[in-house]
Amino acid sequence: MRIRIVDAFTNRAFTGNPAGVLLLDTDSFPDDDWLQRVAAEVNLSETAYAHPLPAGGEADWALRWFTPAAEVAMCGHATLATAHVLHTMGVSTGTVRFSARCGVLTATAHPDGSLTLDFPTAPLTEVPVPDGVGEALGGRVLSAHDTGPHIGDLLVELADEKAVRALAPDFAALVAHSRRGIIATAAAEDASRGYDFVSRGFFPQVGINEDPVTGSAHTALAPFWSARLGRAELTGLQASARSGLVRTSLCGDRTLLTGRAVTVIDGELLSSP
Repeated sequence: MRIRIVDAFTNRAFTGNPAGVLLLDTDSFPDDDWLQRVAAEVNLSETAYAHPLPAGGEADWALRWFTPAAEVAMCGHATLATAHVLHTMGVSTGTVRFSARCGVLTATAHPDGSLTLDFPTAPLTEVPVPDGVGEALGGRVLSAHDTGPHIGDLLVELADEKAVRALAPDFAALVAHSRRGIIATAAAEDASRGYDFVSRGFFPQVGINEDPVTGSAHTALAPFWSARLGRAELTGLQASARSGLVRTSLCGDRTLLTGRAVTVIDGELLSSP
């Protein structure tokens, strides 16, 4: 079967967040062990698997995501990558609907080549800053928020953009502080540069020390920064080494995430389920 590597939340190859994408021609997923082994072999932060669903239902494709170490309940960049593949192949036009563990997600293609994902907004709950989380991150934490069941991250606010960029985490120590990972964020130092806030995402719990661009994290970052900046539409920069931009639009219990994607590898997977 064909396997593609797609850089998501970018318009340039070798930036953004790479994801593996496998479109299956079956009516169900292969054995979980095979899915996990392929994801470990691909060794990217996420590998997405999708198979078509019968016409007339609430979704067009079933979708699952695996890190090299575990399956996750929600992933933004690999959903964007999957939608990009479907649209560039001509399999889907307009809006494609995915059935996933976190519910029905949609991806809508625009004439300029961008795609908008419709995801559930993370329910933020402020919590006491856990003892040791600042030391594990390598920076002083101003506030902490639980992000709810779908992403299971701890969102922490730092003083400024420089503090976020300077983080040098102790990844082994971070494992104790969340179900999935830690999102560190701060307001942009200069909004004229084209983004309103910065973030970095660390997920050693699921085998990813630092994720290049985490779409799902922006379902928590959008309500967090919209409340502080007084605007529903914002742009976030994930300040990883590869970097990437995510445009967010807060719509109550849904968050729209807009970005671009580029296919960089189109090959053949020789190991069958």
